[in-house]
Amino acid sequence: MAIGLICAIPQELAHLRTLLVDAVAVRAAHTEFVSGTLDGFDVVLAGSGMGKVNSALVATVLADRFGCGAIVFSGVAGGLDPHLAVGDVVIADRVIQHDAGLIEDDRLQTYQPGHVPFINPTEVFGYRVDDALLALVVDRLAEFTLPTAAIRFGTVLSGDQYLHCEVTRQRLQREFGGLAVEMEGGAVAQVADAFGVPWLVIRALSDLAGRDSRFDFLAFVDEAAASSVAILRWLLPVLSPFVQRRSTG
Repeated sequence: MAIGLICAIPQELAHLRTLLVDAVAVRAAHTEFVSGTLDGFDVVLAGSGMGKVNSALVATVLADRFGCGAIVFSGVAGGLDPHLAVGDVVIADRVIQHDAGLIEDDRLQTYQPGHVPFINPTEVFGYRVDDALLALVVDRLAEFTLPTAAIRFGTVLSGDQYLHCEVTRQRLQREFGGLAVEMEGGAVAQVADAFGVPWLVIRALSDLAGRDSRFDFLAFVDEAAASSVAILRWLLPVLSPFVQRRSTG
């Protein structure tokens, strides 16, 4: 089984594409899916573009058509936690779609996507990384360091908006305890969960999701993308055996 790799940022996608060996490209759903080997591991690489619909579409093709045994979304995000800095990396142990739910009294009550409290209620909130996979990732990254950045595990928020507002950044961090916010990971997790496929979301902070976010993004996106690629490659030896055990078990 191959590992599905999704990127939203062209800089990261281009870098990974140059590293693939024996690459074979196939177009589906307006997307190029490239099968090959990365550091000796079988992968299928695709660029999703921005947003939850785009990333869900690509994740579905990876799981259904290519039969990927795990899906990793690697890219950049905006920081929510004020203790984090541009360049730090957040690996999700849970993702929440912060823009899904019930609007009542002119306010959004965030709820599990695909559910409404009075129609099909659920106690589930967000999507959590497979416990066994997360433990392997934590152990593996104990041996990995970035020269000038920290690696944190925690909640990542997803929504179909580019966040450029300090007030909203503070509210999201306060309400959900999120470390980072982005536009795709929650949808990838939802699709992977539906297919029973383990997933990871790796996000390097390109900005701090406040009033200067657009300028920080442009200045630091290349550096942040390089960090997420480095971590992704470091984790492949953990992901591949995990996928193979699932395929034979």
